[in-house]
Amino acid sequence: MAAVTDIVLSVRDLVVRFPRPDGEGFATVLSGVTFDVFRGETLVIMGGSGCGKTTLLNTLIGELPADEGVVRYHLPGLGPIDLTQASETQANALRKRIGILFQSGALFSSLTLAENVALPLREHSHVAPDIIDIVVAIKLQQVRMLPHRDKYPAQLSGGQKKRAGLARATALDPHVLFYDEPTAGLDPVTSSAIDELIIDLSRKLHVTSVVVTHDMNSAFRIADRMIMLDRGRVLRIGSRADFEHLRDTPPEQLPTDADRIRQFLMGCCVGPLTDAEGLSEFEKVLRIGGPRQTTL
Repeated sequence: MAAVTDIVLSVRDLVVRFPRPDGEGFATVLSGVTFDVFRGETLVIMGGSGCGKTTLLNTLIGELPADEGVVRYHLPGLGPIDLTQASETQANALRKRIGILFQSGALFSSLTLAENVALPLREHSHVAPDIIDIVVAIKLQQVRMLPHRDKYPAQLSGGQKKRAGLARATALDPHVLFYDEPTAGLDPVTSSAIDELIIDLSRKLHVTSVVVTHDMNSAFRIADRMIMLDRGRVLRIGSRADFEHLRDTPPEQLPTDADRIRQFLMGCCVGPLTDAEGLSEFEKVLRIGGPRQTTL
């Protein structure tokens, strides 16, 4: 059991609601979500489409406001900061300590790969230009993209864009790295290579990683612990071994409350998560709702 002092991020009773477009109230997308993230671990957040995992990620990084609850970071030199109550100054200081790999890579098309990686350093540090060039080379080498430093995003493959995005995400030496579907749209070989890169960077940089994914092969390769969301709630938190046990145990030997988890882990289209059309009721609710405008 990790000590309280090893907690990097505490999420308590988090609630996020989206207004329905018909004006008839709100859809609750996250409902009482509570968990901790421990220093140096790789925590995987998983769940089916419409379960709330992307909303959770956006709330954790301050892109969506929370309606209720606490998102408290414990990072060196900053002290505890509850992002839901933070001032703009506090939020900006916190953002410099976290890195984000977006699903698309989110590279600027008009900048070369080296210029993309250098951008956070130029905007948020006082490092001299010659030192920036050295840091950029180091970050690109870490993701094995240094030979491509002068290429533009349009010249890169999907996997290369993910690597480039990861180099930029680590430019400021973050304490916490967030990954949004890092293997989405990649072939199995490239997906495996990205997973190995995540593991390698976690070990070398001693960074804490939070990975949002529905790719179970990837999840079981990289996770130390796993969280499964369903209908905006935390269905289960456990070690990778705990979830491997649920996946590999015959259904007749599992408690009834594990049916939803096993259906997702096994990729079954029929079960308690879905109706006859393969859709969850929660997903149907979300399809008629939409996010509010964020003020952060």
